[in-house]
Amino acid sequence: MKKILILLGLIVVANCAQSQILISLLLGDKLNSADLEFGLEGGVNFTQIYGFESSSNLANLNLGFYFDIRMKDQLFLHTGLQAQSRFGLRNLTENDLEFLEAEIEDVEGKYSQKVKTFTVPILANYKFKNHMYVEAGPQFGWNYNSYVEFESDVDNREVKIKDYNDDLLNWFNAGVAFGTGYKLLNGEGWTIGVRYYQGFTKVFKDRSGSNHNSFTIKVNIPIGVASAKHGKDLK
Repeated sequence: MKKILILLGLIVVANCAQSQILISLLLGDKLNSADLEFGLEGGVNFTQIYGFESSSNLANLNLGFYFDIRMKDQLFLHTGLQAQSRFGLRNLTENDLEFLEAEIEDVEGKYSQKVKTFTVPILANYKFKNHMYVEAGPQFGWNYNSYVEFESDVDNREVKIKDYNDDLLNWFNAGVAFGTGYKLLNGEGWTIGVRYYQGFTKVFKDRSGSNHNSFTIKVNIPIGVASAKHGKDLK
């Protein structure tokens, strides 16, 4: 029953993700203060799943929102939700495809395993006075959709086929993440950074060691910080 309730809750989050991003743009200036920064976080993930013959990274875009909550002085709690996020593996071999229950097509092409997931980091974030930061902590996710994607472009005929294999998937993933970055415009602008994640849980139920990792190049865009700072200066 508990798992069903969590599942329903995350489905609601998925359906509302676009609305939440719009709300973020509209209400960001109401959420930001000296002790709380709110905004959008996006970037590019380079991911890999262990335990397969293929070891080729899969690149994907991700998008979500974040909170930086001041705990003490320059120590913050960084959290949020990556609502648009995927990880996986590309250039799958025949043995990989057999385990993943995907059909092999008659035309030449490439096969990739893709897993859609919601990701929630809970990281200790320390901001230095030179506007650099470091962060580390646990990260959790819910894997809700999985498929092998076949892509082909032969003789001016483009083909894209998806073989869904959700029943092979573990719904929960957890691991640790750490990263670093720099806040632009003398600490008042966008933040650029990198983050590495190492998963400790199996992605697939029947494949030992099928945990995954990701390397992310990301940008954090605070919403309404200028307005909040202006209001503070007026006071």
